[in-house]
Amino acid sequence: MNPPSGSLLARAAVIAVAAIFGLTYSLTAPLIALDLAERGLGETAIGLNAAMHAIGVLITAPLLPRLVARFGARSMVIGALLLSAVVVALFPAMPLIWLWFPLRLLLGCAAETLFVLSETWINHLSAEESRARAMATYTAALSLGFAAGPLILAVTGTQGALPYVIGAALVLCAIPLVATKRVAAPHFGEAPTASPLTYLRLAPVAIAATVLNAGVETAGMSFLALYAMGAGWPEAEAPTLITALMVGAILLQLPIGWLGDRMDRQRLVLGLAAVAALGALAWPFVLHDPILAYATLFIWGGAFVGIYTIMLTLVGSRFRGTDLVGIYAVMGLAWGVGALLGPTMAGAAMGVTTHGLPIFAALACAAFCGFLVLRPKSEV
Repeated sequence: MNPPSGSLLARAAVIAVAAIFGLTYSLTAPLIALDLAERGLGETAIGLNAAMHAIGVLITAPLLPRLVARFGARSMVIGALLLSAVVVALFPAMPLIWLWFPLRLLLGCAAETLFVLSETWINHLSAEESRARAMATYTAALSLGFAAGPLILAVTGTQGALPYVIGAALVLCAIPLVATKRVAAPHFGEAPTASPLTYLRLAPVAIAATVLNAGVETAGMSFLALYAMGAGWPEAEAPTLITALMVGAILLQLPIGWLGDRMDRQRLVLGLAAVAALGALAWPFVLHDPILAYATLFIWGGAFVGIYTIMLTLVGSRFRGTDLVGIYAVMGLAWGVGALLGPTMAGAAMGVTTHGLPIFAALACAAFCGFLVLRPKSEV
């Protein structure tokens, strides 16, 4: 693989791709669901359409290591950005609703490509002594992209083609950054022969961290406002807790990355997971005071997302080439599994007890802590 490059332009390009992945997902997921409901589709059909995104991920992930070895990372990322922009722009132009299903599948294929290759690329650009800070910047950009989608919808509304067009235009803006030859692209050798199960065995802790991150994060995005309203928060103010969480997830990654370059990373992951477990248990006791609630969610968001930041760093420091692509591809699959299981389990917990959401989050983080302690230190 080419030597790492310190080019600011190269880092900016990859960080832009990460933000675009987050924005595309957070913009299209609610927008398409609301649009389909407006067109008269029921919850089952809307759920099936959302599942097409996951199917696109499942189709793409096993193929990515071979495709990257054949076509190169730069060409694959540019192709995925173009595909994302075209697909997003096509949604409002399609008169037949059934055509939205293959479009959603293609969007999932493009998203998985951007997700995996942006993680691989930023690792390629990072020196070992600053790898955690580089990955912290990456995950902060990812969180910023996730936060930007709902903000765009708040400004444009969900009616008409305008939010789709804005989303497609923003995706296209990332292409010139990636296309320039001044941005160093990773070069891979022969296509790997290993299966996804092999990569699961190579990095079980990283896979578990991805399931945890996706499951708890999507559950929090889905239910945190509802939970706060059940605890007495006004409907207009409850979503601001999600904002506090996301701001913490963005701003606290850089200090966590700084720590990750100066101490044992596995101990740091364990400490962050313990903080996340204890912090979730504190939610019921701080919601009576808005300042305490905002501060707790701010710290919790940073610590929780920091788990994923440091696990990406550990994987990047252990693996190279198409093996790295393969592990990140399986992590992409794990993210889909977590995003499916998390809201389901959190919803069931909230059906049992008022404080089901923080109990679910705390138990999930505590289980990950136990998994870390029991696994051999040599595994990531």
